[in-house]
Amino acid sequence: MKKSQVVLQSGRSSSTSSLVVRYWECQKNHAASIGGHAVDGCREFMASGMEGTTRALTCAACGCHRNFHRKEVETEVVCEYTPPNS
Repeated sequence: MKKSQVVLQSGRSSSTSSLVVRYWECQKNHAASIGGHAVDGCREFMASGMEGTTRALTCAACGCHRNFHRKEVETEVVCEYTPPNS
């Protein structure tokens, strides 16, 4: 997982953050029913449909639900800070 980045700048006090979520390789165990372990080799989730539809949750490459793919969350926080006068 990526680490968070905090940037401090002089000026008025405010903060913003952005969140980027990506889904990588498929981790579905296709041999679980026979006691084994086998993955299909899908390297990255690609949505089958437009955002907001049920097809957007199905991978076009392997046909699995998005939840079977490894999730990576990248956050960036930017804060502006004015130190108090001494």
